[in-house]
Amino acid sequence: MLKTFALEEFAPVPEERGPLAAPPAGALDAAAQARLDRLYEALKRRAAHMLGYPTNFDFDYRELERFFAFSMNNVGDPFEDTLYSVNTHEFEREAIDFFAQLYHIQKPNYWGYVTQGGTEGNMYGLYLAREVCPNGVVYFSEDTHYSVMKIVHVLNLKHIVVRSQKNGEMDYGDFADMLRLNRDKPVIALANIGTTMKGAVDDLGKIRQALHDNAIHHSYIHCDAALFGMTLPFIKDAPAFDFAAGADSIAVSGHKFIGMPTPSGVVIAKRHNVERVKAAIEYIGASDTTIAGSRNGLSSLMLWRAIQALGRKGFEAQVKACLNMADYALARLAEIGWPAWVNPYSNIVVLDRPPREIIRKWQLAVKDDFAHLIMMPHVSKAKIDAFMRDLRRVCPAPEPMPRRSAA
Repeated sequence: MLKTFALEEFAPVPEERGPLAAPPAGALDAAAQARLDRLYEALKRRAAHMLGYPTNFDFDYRELERFFAFSMNNVGDPFEDTLYSVNTHEFEREAIDFFAQLYHIQKPNYWGYVTQGGTEGNMYGLYLAREVCPNGVVYFSEDTHYSVMKIVHVLNLKHIVVRSQKNGEMDYGDFADMLRLNRDKPVIALANIGTTMKGAVDDLGKIRQALHDNAIHHSYIHCDAALFGMTLPFIKDAPAFDFAAGADSIAVSGHKFIGMPTPSGVVIAKRHNVERVKAAIEYIGASDTTIAGSRNGLSSLMLWRAIQALGRKGFEAQVKACLNMADYALARLAEIGWPAWVNPYSNIVVLDRPPREIIRKWQLAVKDDFAHLIMMPHVSKAKIDAFMRDLRRVCPAPEPMPRRSAA
């Protein structure tokens, strides 16, 4: 009979460097080191002029540098033990719990994981929707992020693009019309919780009303909350997009409002839907219910650290500051007569498209005849003032103009 041992009975493995171990730090030659130095300085200059993309540079994870010594792979289901135990599943679960509470779904009704970003989160939500609603048709507005079109092709999902209103929000009349034309098919509705260019929020109440009015009984609602999933929950009277409001899954980005050095995100879904795609994988000793399989354990640790450091009150203060900064930018643009507007509850200032040199220097996202500024926690009045000086220098406006609304 084989003798069994407790883990404590095994002798510790001595640390040693094998012939294939990585060389010690500082082994780069002078030319390679010089390239890194130039890149670092270039990135510092570029980061100082970031106004057009929803990334937050106001973060500091230096206390986590010691964890670079480990290959932390969060393979498998974060709610199960795996044979690959050099992971941060415990911290990933705590981060997921935070978002679940934020989106009003209680244990044990939810499941989630830390993704590589909003696109993976949206893919996961639509993947579940396909399993819940076989032969379903995906409906999303023309202001939806470009990645969704890729996702419906990858998942081989039939889809209908719904018209948008002028402010970027879904046209609910057109949505209802499309439902009437396809009443025999299950409905998969993708709601934008902050559109990419205009910061519009699709109304889950109106989406659900259209489903009810057309007697659609087999449906699934996924919320792309990459942009506003970390702002709206901290704004009084903001539109509800959570599970209590009718969502079946929600994707949010981690590197946007929270701020991280690498892209990340979180997807939260109803547990009973996730059970449909669960598969046991023997050689990791756990189930895999994710898309990526191997996942970045450091991302979970950074999300956990940000949540612990800021908490709800800290995030609420940041959101308030960003909305105030949007008002400030809008006022400064009005001073020089540059047409601009902001959707309700949004930190995205939409403005008429400036000249190319302004777009390039300040890294502004543009579409057709407009661009936008995004007020993230790293954006200060000084940064807005510097942008305004550049804009006025290139395109002086003779007379102030009133603020323009999206209506």
